[in-house]
Parts: sequence; C-alpha cells; structure tokens
Amino acid sequence: MGEGRKKIRVLVGGVFDILHVGHIHFLSQAKALGDELVVIVAHDETVRRQKRREPVNSAEDRAELLRALSVVDEVYIGSPGGIDYGLVRKIDPDIVAIGPDQAFSCERLKEELRRHGIEADVIRIPYLYKSDRAKTSKIIQRIIETYCD
Repeated sequence: MGEGRKKIRVLVGGVFDILHVGHIHFLSQAKALGDELVVIVAHDETVRRQKRREPVNSAEDRAELLRALSVVDEVYIGSPGGIDYGLVRKIDPDIVAIGPDQAFSCERLKEELRRHGIEADVIRIPYLYKSDRAKTSKIIQRIIETYCD
C-alpha cells in the first residue's frame, strides 16, 4: 500500500449462525474489495425476528468465531432493531457488501445510507455456487434428519 493512500474499509452484516463454506466465500470475496473487513453480526433479537427461530449460537459466540478468521479485521454486534445507522456511520465504510441471498435492494440501501450521511458504495457479492451445503437452514435440516429420530 502506498503512502497516503486511504485504506478501503468494507462492511458486511449477517447472522453467521453456523459458519459454513458459503460464509467463508462471502467474507473472502468481500475482503477482496478492499483492505479491511468489518462485520456486524445480527443481534439475537434480530435473528428471532428475521429467521423466526432461536439462534443456534449467541451473538457473542458468533462474533468470537468471526474474530478468529484471518480475513476479518473487526466485529461488532448489531442492535436489536435492524440496521444501526449510527454504528455504520462510526465504522465509516467505503463499501457495504451484500450477500447473494440477503434480501436488500442495493440501490434502496445506498439511498438509505445517504439519508443517514453515509457515502458508501453498495455491492452485491455473487454466489460462487448455489448449494445446500452453503445455507444454514439446510444444514440444520440435514442435522435433524440425520441425528433425530
């Protein structure tokens, strides 16, 4: 990195309840967009509301797992009410990367960020592959079918 060049900060958010290969690919692709990767882990209340189930792992445990990954530079736990624009403003990302299966419109999110004074680009990360091994709900279903009679 040249002197005086600002580090490009990439922000992602998600549940990351049971880490799997899809998460690793998503995080790696997001990190490749810049120099630093910051993750906001969904609050347990957010998981209950969005997924209509209890999280398998607590937000604190999910954050600790993500901090252990070399591709991740910083991890925060989000607020229970959805996107915490104050936290996003504090992180000050240059890019917000959206996962391939996250239900956000990039343009709408970019407009909402602007309304909150955040000048980040919004980029959707494409699937490297579509597979049930890269979807938490399918992994949970396989565990139940395999180990619960």
